[in-house]
Amino acid sequence: MNQDLDIARKAAKEGVRVIKEFKKNGIKVREKGFHDLVTDADIAAEEAILEVIKNHFPSDEILAEESAARDSMNECRTWIIDPIDGTTNFANDFPIYCVSVALWENRQPKVGVVIEVNRDEEFTGVAGKGAWLNGEPIQVSKTSNPRNGFVATGFPYNDLTLVDPYLRLMRVLMEELQGIRRPGAASYDLCNVACGRFDAFYEYSLHIWDVAAAALIIREAGGIVTDWNGEDGWPFGERLIAGNEHIHSYLFEKIQEYIPEESRRNVD
Repeated sequence: MNQDLDIARKAAKEGVRVIKEFKKNGIKVREKGFHDLVTDADIAAEEAILEVIKNHFPSDEILAEESAARDSMNECRTWIIDPIDGTTNFANDFPIYCVSVALWENRQPKVGVVIEVNRDEEFTGVAGKGAWLNGEPIQVSKTSNPRNGFVATGFPYNDLTLVDPYLRLMRVLMEELQGIRRPGAASYDLCNVACGRFDAFYEYSLHIWDVAAAALIIREAGGIVTDWNGEDGWPFGERLIAGNEHIHSYLFEKIQEYIPEESRRNVD
């Protein structure tokens, strides 16, 4: 479709190859922060992904989880990479973890690729062109009644400041929705919204590399992505709601009702 997408796919697949090799031969796990694991596979996969990108686009900027010197972005072409989204799952041999590769330019997503390693599901999106799962077009669900809503969320591991209101919100959602799931890899949760498996997703304490590719894929599949105030501060604000228009609206209203205003604000 275009060179950027081709290279993003090639880089993501190289990351998958490396991860599978480590899974076969064994991994080493350490803590890089509070409840924050990293494995030797994360490091090696990131290096492999970066090598592909730098070979083709040596002048482009890089923002990658394991080597990021910052959590911000300028206006130029920037590749945003999460070598393993779902490292805790991977470290515990729980089979939901992804490689995420995105290209942004002028602080807007242009190309996104997410591959779930164990299912060999490749989600792709190109700004203004559409979204696909293994080459087939995808779109968000049409669910409109929250009673039929199937929603994903996440449990933040390093920011527990909102636990009490977050759990109060979850209690309400458990009563009003059909179901809630927490697979443990935000990029995959979002892609499952894009292809209609989930109707929506919400979480806080997210980083740009968790969502850079998948948020584009949702948008190209007809979904809505905002921060918790219904605005566009989600890339670096660490608070995100995504879904079809109906369940996104429902979650937005519930977050306004149950999360205090000061806690809904984006992180500076």
